Amino acid sequence: MPQCHPLPTIWLLTDARNDAALEGILRRLPRGSGLVFRHYHLPAPQRRARFAALARLARARGHTVVLSGNAQQARRWGADGAYGSPGMLARGPATLRLATAHSLNELRRANRADAVLLSPVFPTRSHPGGKVLGPLRFRLLARHADRPVIALGGMRPATAKRLGWPSWAAIDGLLR
Repeated sequence: MPQCHPLPTIWLLTDARNDAALEGILRRLPRGSGLVFRHYHLPAPQRRARFAALARLARARGHTVVLSGNAQQARRWGADGAYGSPGMLARGPATLRLATAHSLNELRRANRADAVLLSPVFPTRSHPGGKVLGPLRFRLLARHADRPVIALGGMRPATAKRLGWPSWAAIDGLLR
């Protein structure tokens, strides 16, 4: 993604739980949102085919398309960027990089990323009963980032508004 383009403020992350609704969600998202394609549950050929179908729809709506994987794989698949742990994104061709972080140490390791998805902000269905950052700790950690921070974990329009953070991502928080 050229540096002159701003990062999307709303991101949709895919997985098995939201697969059946993805086309509808992509059509409803504001133009210029982002899609992070994960779909770890699919075998490689089906994963690639599902990525291609969703990428076509997303691009028709002006969305940025990012693949969970390394930069080389993202380039091969025609994605706008790569998503993963800071270590996974450390090498490869120049492309948009979205790193995951759950702690201050991980935030610091995300120095090659263009943005960091910091999570979990709120309780999630992905990790029921798991430890969350909460709004205060999220903000304290985000202040230490030298990259744009995207809030993830229990995010939906109402929690994004409550958090008052400009960029957020959801897995099933956009199903409604």
